[in-house]
Amino acid sequence: MDDLTQPTIPFDNSYARLPERFFTRLDPTPVKAPALIRVNEPLAAELGLDPAQLAAPGGVAALSGNRPPAGAAPLAQVYAGHQFGGWSAQLGDGRAILLGEVVDRAGRRRDIQLKGSGPTPYSRMGDGRAPLGPVLREYIVSEAMAALGAPTTRALAAVATGETVLREDGPLPGGVITRVAASHIRVGTFQYFGARRDEDALARLVDYCIRRHWPEATGAAGLLEAVIAAQARLIAKWMSLGFIHGVMNTDNMAISGETIDYGPCAFLDGFDPAKKFSFIDRQGRYAYANQPGIGHWNLSRLAVALIPLLGETEEAAVNVAQGALDAYPGLFEAEWRRLFGLKLGLEGPDAGLAEELLALMAAEGVDFTLTFRRLADAAAGEEDALRSLFADGAALDAWLGRWRAAPGARDAAAMRAANPLYIPRNHLVEQAIRAGYAGDYRPFEALLEVLSNPFDMQEGHERYAAPPALDEVVANTFCGT
Repeated sequence: MDDLTQPTIPFDNSYARLPERFFTRLDPTPVKAPALIRVNEPLAAELGLDPAQLAAPGGVAALSGNRPPAGAAPLAQVYAGHQFGGWSAQLGDGRAILLGEVVDRAGRRRDIQLKGSGPTPYSRMGDGRAPLGPVLREYIVSEAMAALGAPTTRALAAVATGETVLREDGPLPGGVITRVAASHIRVGTFQYFGARRDEDALARLVDYCIRRHWPEATGAAGLLEAVIAAQARLIAKWMSLGFIHGVMNTDNMAISGETIDYGPCAFLDGFDPAKKFSFIDRQGRYAYANQPGIGHWNLSRLAVALIPLLGETEEAAVNVAQGALDAYPGLFEAEWRRLFGLKLGLEGPDAGLAEELLALMAAEGVDFTLTFRRLADAAAGEEDALRSLFADGAALDAWLGRWRAAPGARDAAAMRAANPLYIPRNHLVEQAIRAGYAGDYRPFEALLEVLSNPFDMQEGHERYAAPPALDEVVANTFCGT
């Protein structure tokens, strides 16, 4: 294969066949000196792509945006959204280019998008680039989420650009991540056309999303119900993992029900329901405990956008929308109970026991992940490690007594399969980023390897399961824009 050989990507670009007002066609902006950091070989194979082609010079040129591959239809999608509760009438892909779509080996249609690929008409005075740190963070966390069983976008590749990106904290090396998603259609996509009273575009978008994501749904009401159910399941999963998205704006909520836009995201160490990490979320709008309610609010914005399609009169449409939204709390609660029931090893979900344990954890700031993992050890008769986490042994003992008396086999193996040992702890992610900025990707590679198997003990990797030391605690995370 010579340097000019492009990777073979069997594009089938359905979004590009929508009307031109859905996007702007443009190529990525070339970078100075692209250098491959990593190709996700298992994901490439899943997509029907050749990892060796992607890693070759022609593949790196494609993954950096220097030379879009044959069959691509590069475009930036337009959307609107509520950002921290404030309305923005036009947002859009400000630093991302959708190359196109492929149908993977399982018959699923998947987007392939470059993020950090240069300015677009939606960049809002930005440079359209991404510092290397956020590229590495998104790669690590999105792949960890996939291994943890959470619906998520995926990382196909990461490339260093050989260019400098200027941010408030100074000049930083640049990077491009190749992101794979079920689609990049967002609540904000519907809001964009709803705000413009473009009922034709709304109807086309509804039909497109039903064909692509929810073929069992009927009309706008069916689509709304499907998205509400998917988001209820997704956010319950986040809560069960101690994951904080960090920037739950409506333009960061995917219609597909996948986690998208890993910016100032983080996992809990010590449990605190009010915890937030995002530097820009100064009021804690998107703190851990607020995520279910924010999800409901975001979905109400989707319902408002769909009002013209939900009934023959506005009153009828509002009733349909409200009925769909009213189902969300019950759907979320049922999934939350199911997931925490699995974490506790109970036959049926017991919200009371889970809430009591979380209250004990919050009172002392006990590590979220280790508490549940060591509870699985306690089910095997090994309670000392769990007890060592708590200063108030009497309160823990009282709770353990109620837990043992609850219906359930409390099978240690099943509980370990529901409670990961390894998560992308914030200090480990930051260590990998700092090393990457210095040109050393070994910590990045090592962390990815451990996180690919989060539920099984891995000998010699104890430090990846450990909470941060006091001087390693990460207080704030950043999105890189």
